[in-house]
Amino acid sequence: MSLCVLFAAGEDSFAEYQAPLLAGFDENGLAVRLVTDAPAAEVDYIIYAPSRPLQDFPPFTRCKAVLSLWAGVERIVGNPTLTQPLARMVDPALTRGMVEYVCGHVLRYHLGMDAHIRALPGDWEPAEPPLAPERKVAILGLGELGSACARALADFGFDVAGWSARPKGLAGITCHHGAEGLEATLRHAEILVTLLPQTRDTDCIVNARTLALLPRGARIINPGRGGLIDDAALLAALESGQIGGATLDVFRVEPLPADHPFWADPRVTVTPHIAATTRAASAARVIVANIARSARGEPLLHVVNRARGY
Repeated sequence: MSLCVLFAAGEDSFAEYQAPLLAGFDENGLAVRLVTDAPAAEVDYIIYAPSRPLQDFPPFTRCKAVLSLWAGVERIVGNPTLTQPLARMVDPALTRGMVEYVCGHVLRYHLGMDAHIRALPGDWEPAEPPLAPERKVAILGLGELGSACARALADFGFDVAGWSARPKGLAGITCHHGAEGLEATLRHAEILVTLLPQTRDTDCIVNARTLALLPRGARIINPGRGGLIDDAALLAALESGQIGGATLDVFRVEPLPADHPFWADPRVTVTPHIAATTRAASAARVIVANIARSARGEPLLHVVNRARGY
């Protein structure tokens, strides 16, 4: 029997995803009708991007799962009409991209590379950077992406601490959890990486109070969610010298408005949401594998816990 899979993630994306999805379905022996439009009652699975117009899910009475192309699900998880299982994107290529971005910017701050990149002719002030074991790095969020980044940084030899809402254990990483654990993690962080999901509990978790707990001159790298940071508090901390620099990849409004103060602050590096992009070839394999599991009667992978919001 043929499955009807609705691709509700935009025409531009369909042009990228159509061939790898069809190839994957064929390799898995699945007879699939991959469409961008179909009567709701005929649809078995929905491949979805939260930026798409589709917001009303009750008509999809036969739909067994909604499979997001995004790692973040904050723009869909609160939709009360979505009662079907929702799976988020956990893509090995996306994870690798995040690890490379985080490690690159941690090393940049660790080695003090900005001073040399911006040096003027005649500037010659040798400053020996510490070695990695002498540098304290902390990661807020020890999910799929945070754990991968923590392990990679520990492999470099950095003194890595991590924080999560619930207890976790990672070899070579000092793991904290809960309110007291958050304070301990922040006090450890000469370089802080924020990789938490966007929820009510994590909104503005980087604020005036938590910024004050960091060692003076700490650097911040945020490739997680724009809402994790109180922008005004961060700007104030940069101005006072409490924070020595920030690399920001995600923002509450994207593209970041041209008049936002982050653009004008020389201590802030803005990158245009490039830390971890979903790549069609690898993401298609993840989607196909999950549909194949469901078709065999096996549990879906990466199902979102709606109570937690991720």
